[in-house]
Amino acid sequence: MINWTIVIDMLPAFWNGLLMTLFLLVTAAISGLVLSVPLAVARTAQSRWASWPVFGFTYVIRGTPLLVQLFIIYYGLPQFGLIRDSALWPMLRDPWFCAWLAFTLNTTAYTTEIFAGAIRTTPSGEIEAARAMGLTRAQVFRDVFWPGAWRRALPQYGNEIVQLMHATALASTITIVEILRVGRDVYTNYLVIPESFGMAAVFYLGLTLALTTLFRGLERHFLRHLDPRASATARPAAEKATAHA
Repeated sequence: MINWTIVIDMLPAFWNGLLMTLFLLVTAAISGLVLSVPLAVARTAQSRWASWPVFGFTYVIRGTPLLVQLFIIYYGLPQFGLIRDSALWPMLRDPWFCAWLAFTLNTTAYTTEIFAGAIRTTPSGEIEAARAMGLTRAQVFRDVFWPGAWRRALPQYGNEIVQLMHATALASTITIVEILRVGRDVYTNYLVIPESFGMAAVFYLGLTLALTTLFRGLERHFLRHLDPRASATARPAAEKATAHA
């Protein structure tokens, strides 16, 4: 049986853990998105000087576990005196900064490859038509190239954000009190599973549901032109408007 007294008593702690999880998720996701766009463009460039360094970065990050990356940043870098004596030390000794850095690097690598794949599948006719209209390179990227790549990458990107949310549980290994760490503390104090890890699972499940709902809404918004039902609804309206004109 679930001890609801323990659950109610620990709800404030789980709520604070939820806020920390969301903070890690949002900051890492935004940082990763900002970094991945130019890296994806470089990844698909014809110049090897531009594409190969990005490929090396994504290959190493995607080829090693996130937990190892987190431990290297938090436990490994402080072993070097050069790091401890540098201006970066106040940040690198902060568990939150190390977690943010590890999550940002990890999601940047995966998101870069997602966007790079979407960029490679851009129809050449779209770019040629935009150039024929006299658009500058910046306008082509902003108005034609990137919107199409974003729409094609959106389903995979949504999955990446959900996986990043699940990965934030690793922050508990470096003393950050997020959802999983609260669950571990509850188990340590009371030795109960449903009230500790069961509650943590409920919070993670709720976050997963919220994120998948959000990205489904984004997909419906950006990909509605691919929905045959929407096309069938829009066609009679367009024909009616043409007839009135």
